[in-house]
Amino acid sequence: MTPWALRWAARALRAGGLVAYPTEAVWGLGCNPADPVAVFELLELKQRHPEKGLILVAADLAQLRPWIAPLSKEARTKVLASWPGPVTWLVPAAPACPYWLTGAHETLAVRVTAHPVAAALCRAWGGALVSTSANPAARRPARSALAVRRYFGERLDAILAGPTGGAARPSAIRDLASGRVLRQS
Repeated sequence: MTPWALRWAARALRAGGLVAYPTEAVWGLGCNPADPVAVFELLELKQRHPEKGLILVAADLAQLRPWIAPLSKEARTKVLASWPGPVTWLVPAAPACPYWLTGAHETLAVRVTAHPVAAALCRAWGGALVSTSANPAARRPARSALAVRRYFGERLDAILAGPTGGAARPSAIRDLASGRVLRQS
């Protein structure tokens, strides 16, 4: 990933575009979480139902604060012990968090990524991004830029080059309130 490519992807996000980038295990699709047109375009591209909700990925906890309710000291300690890394937490959504992110839930799925390209994109963009696996519904997640291109062709505004982090499975998903593990990594 070059600095030019990173600036190009950040500009695409600011313009309401969709961007693909490598994450810890698979390629992700991202967009501006505050832009409902971009989010619904992403959902249509993936053939994903809005009620499922989406994940936000960030470079640090501060980028997630506009989207989540304040965490207790104990909850923050628990979450930060697994970040940055491939653990997605279901946390209480901020009251103003839009339904196109939470879906039919009162929680929001969030992660602070350890992947250098995904984290650099969040820093260049200036905040958290919608992050969902780069695949149409019921298809295997893309594990390469070539697979992303095969799935989506020219429908993306930017594809950031780079390898995935090498994890065998997508991030674990844990519920902060119950402690349940909803998906193993």
